[in-house]
Amino acid sequence: MQKRNPPSNKADKAPWDLIVVGGGAAGFFGAIQAGESCPGMRILILEKGVECLQKVRVSGGGRCNVTHACYEADELVHYYPRGHKELLGPFHHFGPADTVAWFETSGVTLKTEEDGRMFPVSNDSETIIECFMHRAKNAGIEIRTSSGVTALIPPASGQDLWKIQGHQEVFQTKQILFATGSSAGSWKILDKLGVKRIEPVPSLFTFNIPEKKLIAMAGISVPLAEINITESKGLLEASGPLLITHWGLSGPAILKLSAWGARFLNDRQYRFGINVNWVGKSAQEVEADIRDNRDKHPKRLVSNTPMSGLPQRLWHYLISRAKIAEGRRWTELRKEEGEGLVVQLTAAPYSVAGKSTFKEEFVTAGGVDLQEMDMKTFAVKRYPGLYIAGEVLNIDAVTGGFNFQAAWTGGFLAGRAIAGQLFKEA
Repeated sequence: MQKRNPPSNKADKAPWDLIVVGGGAAGFFGAIQAGESCPGMRILILEKGVECLQKVRVSGGGRCNVTHACYEADELVHYYPRGHKELLGPFHHFGPADTVAWFETSGVTLKTEEDGRMFPVSNDSETIIECFMHRAKNAGIEIRTSSGVTALIPPASGQDLWKIQGHQEVFQTKQILFATGSSAGSWKILDKLGVKRIEPVPSLFTFNIPEKKLIAMAGISVPLAEINITESKGLLEASGPLLITHWGLSGPAILKLSAWGARFLNDRQYRFGINVNWVGKSAQEVEADIRDNRDKHPKRLVSNTPMSGLPQRLWHYLISRAKIAEGRRWTELRKEEGEGLVVQLTAAPYSVAGKSTFKEEFVTAGGVDLQEMDMKTFAVKRYPGLYIAGEVLNIDAVTGGFNFQAAWTGGFLAGRAIAGQLFKEA
């Protein structure tokens, strides 16, 4: 299906109806929507890599986190630090329920996990890729890999054809769907057109904390923690599962913070402080738990009585941090030791000294300014015939299938609008 044609220095003599620049999630989905909505369209996907749909392939550890079981648009938009206002209308037209239904028409059933993430029942991202390839083939879509693009040239006065400059070839097309993802090459192309963008910075990353005793517990997790960034004065906080790693902290709670605080943290060069509530309880609740242990288990060793179901190793680490003497019994717990324990359980301070990419699911905050876009169709307002979808836009979400949903929604609306425009011109 993915094939390379012999290079040529001449422009394609027969113009394409649509060329999609970028063979990722949004581009592929948009091409299929256009091709299925207007049979007979001449559609070409140009992908600079050797294969298409690479992020789909690695998503969710190779299982592909297709979307999230959040079916109300008003609720769904709250998972998008950038784009939440602009996506409300689009999600009413194509949201997670529509995504599930679309895949079912191809015989791909999705399942919902406890946290709301949705995967194919096969637990294999190749199921999604095969679905796309099959529908693209049936729609007559041509795919060329190892086909990078260096420039988009708008139609000359009185003409209606765009030109796309490839590395060795020039293409002509009536319409373009630009869905390259976030990259330096993409920005150069759009900068030449004068399309306004917000400078991209990383999102969805983990926190590096160079504390030996902490990272020695790599692999330990807690089900519900609360984390806040101290310099944000209460504006940046998140809750959820928390994981200790070989470099610091990760897990949904950290990834939420990294998404919502992407620009704030970038401005601080990823050097900042956090407070960790390991137990998801207030200081007053923990104080009550300590009093309860004193009353019910006065002779027990503090070290042998983990509170709130904390793993034994993590409990030992925290009571050490609270400077509780070895061999201390609950009835012997000193005032300052109890106060220190409350701090370590509910507001343990850490210094973050950098970030690490979250697996292969790198996401950026920033991209094409949404004021440039007609969000009903994902068309660029100032350039008739040019549409943009996917991560190249200033849209990003927390982890859990939300970024893919934005790609499906943008691709769907752009593809349908492109087909409708061609139909009007026919």
